[in-house]
Amino acid sequence: MFDWKKPTVQMLGRWQPWHDGHQALFKRCVAKTGQVIIQVRDVQGASGGKDQDDNPFDWDQVCKNIEDGLLRDNFIRGEDYEIMMVPNIVNITYGRGVGYAFDEEVFDEATHAISATKIRKKLRKEGKL
Repeated sequence: MFDWKKPTVQMLGRWQPWHDGHQALFKRCVAKTGQVIIQVRDVQGASGGKDQDDNPFDWDQVCKNIEDGLLRDNFIRGEDYEIMMVPNIVNITYGRGVGYAFDEEVFDEATHAISATKIRKKLRKEGKL
């Protein structure tokens, strides 16, 4: 069961859509503490900031995409992770170090090249979006 008091890794994003790069990032995150909170920026139909205007998936579809993706690797919502809607956060600011770590994960070129923009374009071309 997801433990709201346990140290947890936060993943914040639009997830438009969830893809294999996100999946790889999740695996690294869950390995750090055993659980992850996936925060979904509420951007469907709105701009998520510079170059982030294409947000066709609503909350329900984003959650389904995340759950389906993570289930492929046997991760269970409510156990390994939880999903939370948050406002359209475009800036994260903190005053001083109070127990948080900010980690940038670096992946191989193939994983780094995965692009939700390209995925949305392909889905549109195939008539699936």
